[in-house]
Amino acid sequence: STSDPLISHGQHFGRTVFALCNYPSLLTNSILRLEQMEETPLEDFSADERQEHRVFKQLLDSYPGLLERLKNGSEKEILHVGELIGKGAAGARGDDMKTLKSAVLDWISPKGDTIQPHLHRNSKINRGFNHELTGSLLCRAGMDWNDPETKENLRSGKMLVCGDQWPIFLYTQYTYDPDDPWCGLLRSRLLVCAYKHVFTSPSLVEKEPKATRSGNARLHGMNH
Repeated sequence: STSDPLISHGQHFGRTVFALCNYPSLLTNSILRLEQMEETPLEDFSADERQEHRVFKQLLDSYPGLLERLKNGSEKEILHVGELIGKGAAGARGDDMKTLKSAVLDWISPKGDTIQPHLHRNSKINRGFNHELTGSLLCRAGMDWNDPETKENLRSGKMLVCGDQWPIFLYTQYTYDPDDPWCGLLRSRLLVCAYKHVFTSPSLVEKEPKATRSGNARLHGMNH
């Protein structure tokens, strides 16, 4: 049922530790690996297997009693546990993306003005590099969005922003220092707004938290 505590825990774990994971596979592989580790040290496994096991350990540490349940359960029970955790993680991701899609427009709107050209709240069409404002925020740090050639290459797909290249919206004041690339990274107002939206309450993004209802952070023991 949707009230199963494993679903709730999956929501939190997916938000804070591992967003995209095949949990039935993670649990099955890791339980088998625990048996193998009685004779083989973790260091002898592949990098992917070691990473998977670190995620598994974090999951065990965050949910008391889970290891005993998995060790004593049948293969069917292990898969069921994984499906419940995965259901929670997927549900949280879907809920967050649905609400953030609209809320982010309020956060990036020019003060006292509206976004031009207009962007629809419930659609991602015309966002990304196709829009002047969102394109400027997604542009890779160190690149000049105002350069027509750069803008056209990003819009056409000729130039790609890879996963290891930080977009400028991640930086404080959207300012990048090529001599100190870590300065201001992951400290932008947009990220703070997104964190508050997900872990406190969407209504408290622009306010100090005074709600009587606990947000996701407090419910799962997260401290500031």
